[in-house]
Amino acid sequence: MKEISELQFPEDVRYAEDHEWARPGDGTARIGISDYAQDQLGDIVFVELPQVGDTFEKGAEFGTVESVKAVSELYMPVGGEIVGINTTLEDAPENVNNAPYTDGWMIEVKPADPAELDRLMSRDAYLEMLKGS
Repeated sequence: MKEISELQFPEDVRYAEDHEWARPGDGTARIGISDYAQDQLGDIVFVELPQVGDTFEKGAEFGTVESVKAVSELYMPVGGEIVGINTTLEDAPENVNNAPYTDGWMIEVKPADPAELDRLMSRDAYLEMLKGS
C-alpha cells in the first residue's frame, strides 16, 4: 500500500466518507472509488454495477467491487437515477486501479437533489479524514 502522499486526490471531485467520489457534470455526476480505496483493496478483479434506470437513495448500496483480498460494497454518495454505467469495467476491472478518476469511473447519476453534491467533502477535508484514521 502507498503512503497518502503518493496517491492522487483531484480537486474537481467531491468525496464521501465511504471513499466514493462524485464529479459533477452537466446535470449528472460520475461516481467511482478514490485512489485511497483502490489502493487499500489491492488488485481489482470484478466490479458489479447496477442497471441504467435504477434509482438509489444517498448511502444505499449500488454495487460491489471484488479484489484479490476482499469483496467491498459500493455506496451512493448522492441519491438519484443511474443514467450511465462504465461497461468497459466488465472486461477491464483493473481500470479502477490504474485510473480511478478517469477510465475507472463506475456509474453516472442524475442526482435527485443536486445540493447533496455540495455536502460531500472537498479534497482537503477528505485528506484530513484519511490522516485522522
